[in-house]
Amino acid sequence: MMMTNTIGILLAGGVGERLYPLTRHRAKPAVPFGGIYRIIDITLSNCFNSQLRRIFVLTQYKSQSLHRHIRLGWDIVSHDLGEFIEIVPPQMRVGSDWYQGTADAVYQNIYTLDQESSRYVIILSGDHIYKMDYSLMLDYHIARDADVTVATIEVRRPEARRRFGVLDVLESGRIVGFEEKPDDPKPMPGNSEMSLASMGVYIFNRDTLFESVSDDAMDPHSSHDFGRDIIPWLVEKRKVYSYNFRDENKKEAKYWRDIGTIDAYYEANMDLVSVDPVFNLYDTSWPLRTRVLQAPPAKFVFADEGSRMGLALDSIVSPGCIVSGGRVSNSILSTNVRINSYSSVGYSILFPGVKVGRHARIFRSIIDSNVVIPEGEVIGFNEEEDRKRFTVTDSGIAVVTVDDYAEVSCPIAAQLD
Repeated sequence: MMMTNTIGILLAGGVGERLYPLTRHRAKPAVPFGGIYRIIDITLSNCFNSQLRRIFVLTQYKSQSLHRHIRLGWDIVSHDLGEFIEIVPPQMRVGSDWYQGTADAVYQNIYTLDQESSRYVIILSGDHIYKMDYSLMLDYHIARDADVTVATIEVRRPEARRRFGVLDVLESGRIVGFEEKPDDPKPMPGNSEMSLASMGVYIFNRDTLFESVSDDAMDPHSSHDFGRDIIPWLVEKRKVYSYNFRDENKKEAKYWRDIGTIDAYYEANMDLVSVDPVFNLYDTSWPLRTRVLQAPPAKFVFADEGSRMGLALDSIVSPGCIVSGGRVSNSILSTNVRINSYSSVGYSILFPGVKVGRHARIFRSIIDSNVVIPEGEVIGFNEEEDRKRFTVTDSGIAVVTVDDYAEVSCPIAAQLD
């Protein structure tokens, strides 16, 4: 019931530099995930499954495709009941700058937030993969009469080093210290091998939020970030508690992934095609929603005894795909992908509209939207040669965009994605 007195703020305005070149023409939360989804769908699904249905999505960079996706795929709220998902680009009501940080994004929209009655505000990120019932966290927040509650997950101390905000927490759950990406993460109570890392999910009492971001905006030395500035400052002055993440994914190990890098993004997608994926897309008790495209069923053609056989093994194949005499294994085909005869695709992610020419071979690659792979092309088998033409990560994942094949692809296709 308290969710009716709560507003969600979904931060979706980051540049997404670590996901470049997938963010060359789109915002990070709009990057495809798992065949039919966008990254932002996971957090929005958490909101709906938690009965949080008054949501502001703060956008900024290259947000056209993100706006279109939310407008066409998430207009499922009841406006008569006061529900909304409202996209808010920078309003510049308090200055002429774009958002300078996560806290500044909220501060610049105080006027908009003030128009909606609420007692609590949930701050969320649009680029994490996890399943969480925010209503349980709100119950915890209210029960402890907290001013702020931070969602946390247990992380091995070496893994937390220089990667996450780490909390120093008493056994009561009250936070007494907060360090952003420390060199020596503090251990959690009762387990010296683990640290409590912030998930970037915060619940604020409305007045506490407005006061803290307003004070922070006046500080010329602040980076205007929740993790670096707001939370450490509030720990010293207010009641700030840690909420131990309760995973709705129903697996033995808790699943929360920051897929802000190409390698992390690739690994999270590859998990989905494993025999028993850690992140479950098929749990009907926790549905993941998205924009449903009108596309025909996937189709597999040619069954010659030789090399011309259309098949896909250990893969996700989305609607509209045609596997025409090619072989796909351990891969994700997004909507309207075509695999032509005698070609092979392995351990790869193909975005919507990709066309793979005959006799092409693709391995451990990410192919961006609407790329046309020429006949006989070879990608992912020679890292040295791939680096001359494409972006290649430290782990050897090749990322191919329309700009790499401008002469055979639509030069504005990615902008229209």
